[in-house]
Amino acid sequence: MIGPFPFTLFPNPAAGTPGPDVLPEAGAARARAVIAAWPDYAPTPLRDLAEIAAATHVARVALKDEAGRFGLGSFKALGGAYAVAELLAAQPPGTDPARLTVTCATDGNHGRAVAWGARRFGCRCVIFVHATVSQGRVDAIAAHGAEVRRVPGTYDDAVREAARVAAAEGWHVVSDTSWEGYTDVPRAIMQGYRVMAAEALEQFGPAPSHVFIQGGVGGVAAAVSAELRARLDPAPFLVVVEPDKAACLLASAELGAPTAVPGDLDTLMAGLACGEPSLLAWQELAHHADAFMAVPDEAAIACMRLLAARGIVAGESGVAGLAGFLLAAADPAARATLGLGPASRVLLFSTEGATDPALYARLVSPHPPPG
Repeated sequence: MIGPFPFTLFPNPAAGTPGPDVLPEAGAARARAVIAAWPDYAPTPLRDLAEIAAATHVARVALKDEAGRFGLGSFKALGGAYAVAELLAAQPPGTDPARLTVTCATDGNHGRAVAWGARRFGCRCVIFVHATVSQGRVDAIAAHGAEVRRVPGTYDDAVREAARVAAAEGWHVVSDTSWEGYTDVPRAIMQGYRVMAAEALEQFGPAPSHVFIQGGVGGVAAAVSAELRARLDPAPFLVVVEPDKAACLLASAELGAPTAVPGDLDTLMAGLACGEPSLLAWQELAHHADAFMAVPDEAAIACMRLLAARGIVAGESGVAGLAGFLLAAADPAARATLGLGPASRVLLFSTEGATDPALYARLVSPHPPPG
């Protein structure tokens, strides 16, 4: 239905080996209880893609559509805003939230969610963005009252700068990636992400056989993995999909250890432009992701247009899983490797809508305007 486009598929040789319990069930239950109590909480829809299922010769394809989540255009409030709430709840009684500052680096959506949470819960917010984050995404963050600081380099450079400034200023880092010595907040964020996966499984009905999910630093993929394993035995076949210009999880799987990928990470899939895996996410995915894929930007654009033609608004980072599935389904060798067949039931996640409306309009138009 798209392409053909080149892609890389790497079955995980460590899949199924014992690993640490990165996301305990008690934390997941707390996250769902807290988020479900927010006054504007509602499950996002699961959309059946019957035409795509027929064209790819599988039994079912369903897409969890996060474009309407809390009016933010992505699933990220489930993590970023929840982590802000948990951070404030952990402060000593009588602490004035207005005296606290939260901060993070972002490709766009996470920073917007943290800014939204900071405004909702009454604290100050400073967000760091790297050189290639679009002005539309910067403006969306600032609209929630956050101060936005642009820094040179990549997302990973912005992560380091946010941590450096926070340490100097006494601010609280609300990062969706984790590293040695910094795991509590990212763990809370990932537990929040599990709400999306829990909703999807409850909506899906008979269990999916395959799940394709976006990569990035790995947080959402690890959260989906943990929820699949908690609810289903055996768990569905899990495929993690990344941009081919920022495939740090695939590289880590190939080498058997967390691995940073070099370069400017210049992918259109801005929310997945991450060169270093999250430590916690990798500890989950190293043992429980069944395969890793890398796909080109052109495949993401084709998937955005494919969904737009069916009335579904999905942003460039939100369609990586769909791109991975369609490319694998059209390739006999990949299809055999992943066990895709007429009885397969496939669950996908569109993790964002048009979070940069101007860019979205240019990408889905068959005749984009000059510039």
